[in-house]
Amino acid sequence: MTSNAASFMFGGSLASSAPMLARAAQLDARLEHASPAEIIGAALNEVGRDKLALVSSFGTESAALLKFAADVNSAIPVIFLDTGWLFEETLAYRDALTKLFGLSDVRTIHPLADELASEDKGRDLWFSDPDKCCFIRKVEPLARALAPFEGWLNGRKRFQGGDRAAIPVVEADHERLKFNPLANVTQDELKTLYGTMNIPPHPLVASGFTSIGCMPCTSRTAPGEDARAGRWRGRDKTECGIHVGKTS
Repeated sequence: MTSNAASFMFGGSLASSAPMLARAAQLDARLEHASPAEIIGAALNEVGRDKLALVSSFGTESAALLKFAADVNSAIPVIFLDTGWLFEETLAYRDALTKLFGLSDVRTIHPLADELASEDKGRDLWFSDPDKCCFIRKVEPLARALAPFEGWLNGRKRFQGGDRAAIPVVEADHERLKFNPLANVTQDELKTLYGTMNIPPHPLVASGFTSIGCMPCTSRTAPGEDARAGRWRGRDKTECGIHVGKTS
């Protein structure tokens, strides 16, 4: 993703403004030890329900955040990116969780058809240029979807490691607040949550998938491997691009 493209997609400078950085830092300090539900509630109070979106992949660890959000307010808009390369099991899981949690505003977003026709006519861009593929199928659609919102919730956790190991609870995402309600949740706590909340697992978990994205770039993980080891296996790539933009 070039700087010009990023600037266009996010509506201006790549850097977050000083007031936005200060606002995020203040919220982060206040919510450092807050529960997921408290963080979601604070996000609602800060920007309002109509200006807050929850972005979910409906992947292996997505249900916990969706359940927390639904318990706080089931009408929070949920953005789901259908890249055109998702497992059928993921689409079915989206439908099942939407019904189970009573989510009333799930918005499925797609890549631009013209972009796919011109840049990925052979549907092999994932192999030749995975970063560009992610930009067309994930980064650009999400930027479009988030345009009306002033804040968003996502499910990243520090225990996932890599670039996620030091994420704050609240951060500045250009001119938007980005809330990470599960940042402090441990892997053991997450497993317990799934049990106590009676949350069904993603259908592919039983087959050895611990992190699920697009079919061509997702593989099973072996026991003892990092949970995200199956994403873009064998490549120098750990994120799709949604969570790697500069914020300062």
